Amino acid sequence: MARPTSLEIVSELVANVLAIEVAEGDTVEAGDTVVLLESMKMEIPMLAERGGTVTAIKVTVGDVVQDGDVLVVLD
Repeated sequence: MARPTSLEIVSELVANVLAIEVAEGDTVEAGDTVVLLESMKMEIPMLAERGGTVTAIKVTVGDVVQDGDVLVVLD
């Protein structure tokens, strides 16, 4: 059986990274919050689209991200 390809979870807007809810090596399920963003005093959870293992975290708390920036990579 073919191994699924990596999935990059990307920001959908300009925002501040408020919290990182996972660590490298964690297993997540579809719908789990991986990063919490803040924009215009609103909290925006970034969710895993499918289950997998966190292989890379590309941001730190306090970072300002742009639309399309990679936040987390899952395998």
